[in-house]
Amino acid sequence: QVQLVESGGGLVQAGGSLRLSCAASVASGRTFSNYAMGWFRQAPGKEREFVAAISWSGSRRTRYVDSVKGRFTISRDNAKNTVYLQMNSLKLEDTAVYYCAADYFGGGNGATSSYNYWGQGTQVTVSS
Repeated sequence: QVQLVESGGGLVQAGGSLRLSCAASVASGRTFSNYAMGWFRQAPGKEREFVAAISWSGSRRTRYVDSVKGRFTISRDNAKNTVYLQMNSLKLEDTAVYYCAADYFGGGNGATSSYNYWGQGTQVTVSS
């Protein structure tokens, strides 16, 4: 019912910035604004971890993992059916495949099990 396509990944030097985008195609009868959106990442050999989330548009509450607070910002543009992740002051340890995910009427929590729809991911590589 939701198809997600991430973009904006790439190679960047430590200290640099990237903005990831996730465009959603929503099935008829549902509205993008009613989905909580999350960003997760998975580094080689590690489990997928929560990065940031924004609740459905009723509250627009945001949540971040401690390691990205003050550096990453999640936002959404409901008119464009798109969620963004602005990443500043990137560090080597931010290197991973970044996935966006959607949860219908979700509160924007950090549990992967809460999200029913996932994109294919976009690679972010931070070099020294």
